[in-house]
Amino acid sequence: MFAYKKLNVYHKSLAWVLKIYSLVKKFPEIERFALSSQVRRAAVSVPSNIAEGMSRSSAKEISHFLEISYGSLMEVQSQLEIANLLKYITNEDLKTIEPKTEEIAKMLSGLRKNKSSS
Repeated sequence: MFAYKKLNVYHKSLAWVLKIYSLVKKFPEIERFALSSQVRRAAVSVPSNIAEGMSRSSAKEISHFLEISYGSLMEVQSQLEIANLLKYITNEDLKTIEPKTEEIAKMLSGLRKNKSSS
């Protein structure tokens, strides 16, 4: 089995991506190639960079990819806040996804600290 598949944060981030895709479906058609595309790409980047990072041999490289994953997570969060301001998603949508984003952020931070101290 691949190392990243053993990580709870990887599986949580996959489930989170599915929720993000559901939210993006609410965006208007005019955003199909703009904000919605950007949100989807950034969301997919989270588990992708976890997987790529865990394939690296040095702690420094692993930490680097986990940082990218964390950055993408924050990018999605800010983009969803913009989508909320534009009324593409509701306040309730945003309140529902935020705890999941926060949980993944904490897990990534913990994993990064663990890997950088290895």
